[in-house]
Amino acid sequence: MAVPDVRVAPSLLAADFARLAEEVRAVEAAGADWLHLDVMDGHFVPNITFGPQLVGAVKRVATRPLDVHLMIAPADPYLAAFAEAGADLITVHPEASPHLHRTLQAIRALGCRAGVALNPATPISAVKWVLDSIDLILAMTVNPGFGGQAFLEAQLPKIAALRRLIESSGRAIALEVDGGVTAETGRRAREAGADVLVAGTAVFGASDYAAAIAALKAPLTVAA
Repeated sequence: MAVPDVRVAPSLLAADFARLAEEVRAVEAAGADWLHLDVMDGHFVPNITFGPQLVGAVKRVATRPLDVHLMIAPADPYLAAFAEAGADLITVHPEASPHLHRTLQAIRALGCRAGVALNPATPISAVKWVLDSIDLILAMTVNPGFGGQAFLEAQLPKIAALRRLIESSGRAIALEVDGGVTAETGRRAREAGADVLVAGTAVFGASDYAAAIAALKAPLTVAA
């Protein structure tokens, strides 16, 4: 299996919110490809973060695409607000809507790319029949809700299976991994087939953002 090129999406949840504009500019200068924004409602996941207003504030200073991950239920009533705030890609969970296909259609109708996030226990079959409406699949390698958790190694075979599903579909679908991503776990996720890495503390907890992002993008040596 060919190893795809990797993009890094620093998670702003780990940034210093008192200096958010500076943090955005710093990670972009350091080589970030996307900016990842985790929206949590205290209902679908046991934490509360931020809403469309903060996404709009980031949009005013960002030059990279905004990758907005909605960990909220229901998601449908808020899609338009996040699109209007400046989201370039909106990712939802299958469990957050009774009609996933309709939700994905609505995201695309708003002019955004559409993603589906799979929690560790969510089966791959949740996306099998909507691949024609997906631009990204997000494999969660922690249970969503909090940053700083340990990478779940048992998700690596799932990432590999998702890569095979994407390749068999012939579609240009990104495969993103989020949760406990470091240079080491990111390398294993990439070897399994991931091509987008979300990293929070691995970037914002580092003294040198550019070095941290470069470590996540380090070339892989894969046996033929």
